[in-house]
Amino acid sequence: MSTHSYPVRVDATLQEDRLSRWLWLVKWLLAIPHFLVLALLWVAFVVLSVIALVSILFTGRYPRAIFDFNVGVLRWSWRVTYYAYGGLATDQYPPFTLDERPDYPAHLEVEYPDHLSRGLVLVKWWLLALPHYLVVALFLGAGWAATDSTQRGGTPGLITVLVLVAAVVLLFTGRYPRSIFDLVLGLNRWVLRVAAYAALMTDEYPPFRLDLGGDDPGSGPGALTMGSTLAAASASAPSSAPSSAPAPAWAPAPAPAPVELAKPAPSGRGPGRWGAGRIIAVIVGSVLVLTSLGLLGAGAVLRGADSFARDADGFLMSEPVTVTSTGYAATSQSVDLWKGTVDLALPERWLGTLKVRVDTQRPGDVFVGIGRTTAVETYLTGVAHSQVVDVQSGDATMQATAGGAPTVAPNGALRWVAAEQGPGRQTISWPATSGRWTVVVMNADGSTPVAADVSVGATVPVLDDVIVGLLVSGLVMLLLGAGVLVVALRPRNPHPV
Repeated sequence: MSTHSYPVRVDATLQEDRLSRWLWLVKWLLAIPHFLVLALLWVAFVVLSVIALVSILFTGRYPRAIFDFNVGVLRWSWRVTYYAYGGLATDQYPPFTLDERPDYPAHLEVEYPDHLSRGLVLVKWWLLALPHYLVVALFLGAGWAATDSTQRGGTPGLITVLVLVAAVVLLFTGRYPRSIFDLVLGLNRWVLRVAAYAALMTDEYPPFRLDLGGDDPGSGPGALTMGSTLAAASASAPSSAPSSAPAPAWAPAPAPAPVELAKPAPSGRGPGRWGAGRIIAVIVGSVLVLTSLGLLGAGAVLRGADSFARDADGFLMSEPVTVTSTGYAATSQSVDLWKGTVDLALPERWLGTLKVRVDTQRPGDVFVGIGRTTAVETYLTGVAHSQVVDVQSGDATMQATAGGAPTVAPNGALRWVAAEQGPGRQTISWPATSGRWTVVVMNADGSTPVAADVSVGATVPVLDDVIVGLLVSGLVMLLLGAGVLVVALRPRNPHPV
């Protein structure tokens, strides 16, 4: 059997004599504070992993401070998983820390790599790890969606099933089955090895094997650390104290000095440790960086739309929507444009000039007009017509109103603020002003039915200011977030005076 140990070491101890029969029923509630903190920590984990990817790509090294933080997030997650429904093998509440806690029964360590492959960093987290992702999905459970989009569910993973079986046995017998514990630890160990590999912490491919039991191969109590090696060396070194008389030749050889395992570092705060302030700084910096990327991305998308999505006249136009009416008119819902202050001038500043473009689907002339809602409602009182109530995938859902034919042709029915009629495509434009407005599409002769493709647009002069605001605020937030991360991740003095 190979004695080689994987650089990701996961250990745990089953606390059989301390497990409550019923506490596992409420651990979902007790662990909520950890879940909230971990949600923020994993945001920082993702951001820092991207930074680490760039660093590895150019230098071949994983920044040590980022490495320690990300290992701490994995360690924290493992402790909470072990306490909650990924293990249920301890009732000792997980500590709120990224650091290793020797007094807690679940442990995770990742050996820091001196050098990482620059080429593998581009493919190992998605392509090379894909076979493992399929296995991990079986362990953790895979979601599914029913054919009816309103019904969604999920399949529990193998770990969840085994842990719940162990919980039921614990409830009735007061004991956690050792065989299930060993298997659950092996499955979780597999998942955490894949997580560390996908997070670029090692180039060594995770083995396709289950290492069962609480002690990870090469990291159990019997494994000597460098500290224990030094302790053994010092114990076996000759003493400078005066020696006693030499032992007679027939005397048995003295027993070798016992080798003591290295004692864990004290849990008190020291240089480079991840205290609450430093963790909060990393989270804040990561959230700022992530938000800034969203703002910069939105600004870039709007800039592209502003540059390439406008028509020849400079309007941002919607996709055509088919409107139909078995009556004599098809109308939009009432559009309320509220007038702002002198400085804001909301409709004019935000929308600029409006455009409505109509392509009739029937022979003959088509009429399109914009009028005040009250005047349009008066004109269509008692007239059969349909109003747009929803738009999806280029088709409008219409709400019909019963009635008869109009007594006056649309062109002379009222004072339209903008109106056109004729064969084929008809287009109207109108400077946006405050008020309540309705768009009306009819056959020019007032006949029925009505069918046309309608698209609307506007010049949106405020878009330039919005784009500049998004880009500037995103850049400022990016610099601020990067500054916070640099301060939080800067190397600590390992030898404070």
